[in-house]
Amino acid sequence: MKKTFLKVSIIFIVALSIVSGLSGSSIGMGAPVNAVQTQAQTVKTNELSEIKRPDTSLKLLKAGNERFQKNKMLKFDVSNAKRESLVNGQNPSAVIITCSDSRVPPELIFDQGLGDIFVIRVAGNVMDKIELGSVEYAVEHLHTPLIVVMGHEHCGAVGAAVENDGKEDQGNIEAIIDKIEPSVEKVKSKNLQGEELIEAVSDENIKNSTLEIKKSKVIQKELQKGNIKVVEAKYMLQSGKVKWIND
Repeated sequence: MKKTFLKVSIIFIVALSIVSGLSGSSIGMGAPVNAVQTQAQTVKTNELSEIKRPDTSLKLLKAGNERFQKNKMLKFDVSNAKRESLVNGQNPSAVIITCSDSRVPPELIFDQGLGDIFVIRVAGNVMDKIELGSVEYAVEHLHTPLIVVMGHEHCGAVGAAVENDGKEDQGNIEAIIDKIEPSVEKVKSKNLQGEELIEAVSDENIKNSTLEIKKSKVIQKELQKGNIKVVEAKYMLQSGKVKWIND
């Protein structure tokens, strides 16, 4: 009788330990159960429901950046099972067009996991037919509701364009500088100097890339339907904060 009671007690303790472990394990996007539930009360995540509303997607990015700034980032699922679940398709909540700068990784800045955002990175976050085609693909084929054009502080590509002064023989970098040059010319009339000039050109360059996106017939059609939203942002390197310009 005592042996039977002891066996039952051991089984009960083991079962209780397993249940306790599961309650704190990662699910969905990899956050603990209570974290997922808290987030679900304010915004929908890809794992909980498809995000098809621009404002909902924007809230998700803002919440992620808040976590990034406070060093309270979620633990995302990067397991074999998660990767396998994405093999046959993707459902990103936003398109992020930003600079190739190694200090500006969108997945970390917005605290997003595998398959959550569609990222287009190019030095100076400039827009040509290749980048624009990528944006159109995300909007038209993946039905991504939000487009974010994000520049950043102390952009090297913008700085190179400001300091160019007609220099030649810079290889293919010239193609990037040519895209930023209209912003340089527009801002130079304000008689700014140094870092103040570079940051002003960076801001104008964000606007210029946004205008290029809005010239697309694919984007125009979806904007008219109210299916998508295009917003501008700037990442602050030291604080980790994303400054929203026209949200």
